[in-house]
Amino acid sequence: MAAKEKPDCVKLRPEGTYTGKQGFSYFEGIAKETVGSHGVCMHLLTVPPGGRAKAHKHETHETAIYVISGSAKMYWGERLENVMETKAGDMIYIPADVPHLPFNDGDETAVAVIARTDPHEQESVVLLPELEALVPA
Repeated sequence: MAAKEKPDCVKLRPEGTYTGKQGFSYFEGIAKETVGSHGVCMHLLTVPPGGRAKAHKHETHETAIYVISGSAKMYWGERLENVMETKAGDMIYIPADVPHLPFNDGDETAVAVIARTDPHEQESVVLLPELEALVPA
């Protein structure tokens, strides 16, 4: 029986962007589509002042976020009834299936690294338009 070939390590720079279902533009990063990952993705996100995602959840995948610079708020919960203020240096954990809506209400661009346990990144995104009006613009 032949030995199973091990995958190569891959280095990339976040240069190209794509628009996620959530309404933000992400820099392409680690994903099944870019490097062949099997259980994780990691992307760089920049949110300009006034930038707001669509209410959504990730049905089966957890999310970890590290805020590099700037600040933002995240509304979360079944009716987006909770609010979390975040700033540079904060790490945020979002369990699978938790509705959330991030919003940059600051005056500078927020930059964060986002990692999920979904190698495809967008497959488990479920938009929740019925929650949009619960968060003030």
